[in-house]
Amino acid sequence: MELTDYIAAAPEMVLLGLICVVMIADLFVDKENRAVTFWLSMASLAITAVVLYVTAGTDRQIVFYGAYVADPLSHILKMATIVFVGISFLYARDYLRANDLEKGEYYLLGLFGLLGMMIMMSANSLLTIYLGLETLALAMYALVAIDRKNVTAAESAMKYFVLGAIASGALLYGISWVYGVTGSLQFDQIALALSADPGINSLPLWFGLAFLIVGIAFKFGAVPFHMWLPDVYEGARTPVTLYLASAPKLAAFALIFRILVDGLGGLHETWSTMIMFVAVLSIVVGNFIAIAQKNIKRMLGYSTIGHVGFILLAIYTGTSDGYSAGLFY
Repeated sequence: MELTDYIAAAPEMVLLGLICVVMIADLFVDKENRAVTFWLSMASLAITAVVLYVTAGTDRQIVFYGAYVADPLSHILKMATIVFVGISFLYARDYLRANDLEKGEYYLLGLFGLLGMMIMMSANSLLTIYLGLETLALAMYALVAIDRKNVTAAESAMKYFVLGAIASGALLYGISWVYGVTGSLQFDQIALALSADPGINSLPLWFGLAFLIVGIAFKFGAVPFHMWLPDVYEGARTPVTLYLASAPKLAAFALIFRILVDGLGGLHETWSTMIMFVAVLSIVVGNFIAIAQKNIKRMLGYSTIGHVGFILLAIYTGTSDGYSAGLFY
């Protein structure tokens, strides 16, 4: 590996180092001075953003033996995610203090989630994107249950964990089928295999693709894999709901873009039909059920499902204009 490999992945490495600093510093901070952890977390976000800005180039770089890609899309997504996480921390501080929940764990889990999202955004391999997804998911499960005295939060976290494990299993099963058919985990190599041998575009590959879309739809919160989203939004404490409703949506966009566009773009005619059904169902179910809700957080949850449908419709088009419109939305 060359120095350019490490420069391309510098934002993730710097963030991981800063998470370790915040974690160790938090051990020596008493309850009255918990603001120190908050300011260290905000400083970590600022430093990561600066490193990202300095190392971001206009060229597409594939490093670490094809596992990691640095391109303008990943830079935009990462910068937006850092901003959203910073806003979540900023708004959460007063609420956490007022409800006796100002713990270092909230900020640390938020930073670990950010690390997982950044890995997903720069993944050039199905394995790398899965590792990023699990880093994010495990942080989210713990974050939802951060108020241990709250029975509703614990129930939501358990439901999220069980359904999330099923979705991760489906995604991993789909990955194994795609690897078995194409012989590669890297998105560029998968795309090359599809163009070189049209004969592999057959039932085994479609079978794996269906499981990949199940995993993606769950992470997006799209119908019919939306069951967890309103319950988690309602059960989690408000700062956690704020975090869940913002930054991970960008990671979900990166997930679907990297897998279906970068890797399986040659199968657009096959996966576009599946995406269309999921998108239309999400728009209809999300918006209609949102009207009947009496809890504002559940209503926002179903509203999110409706919005996800519009993003998926943009992905369904299979054009660069559609993808840019989905990202902007």
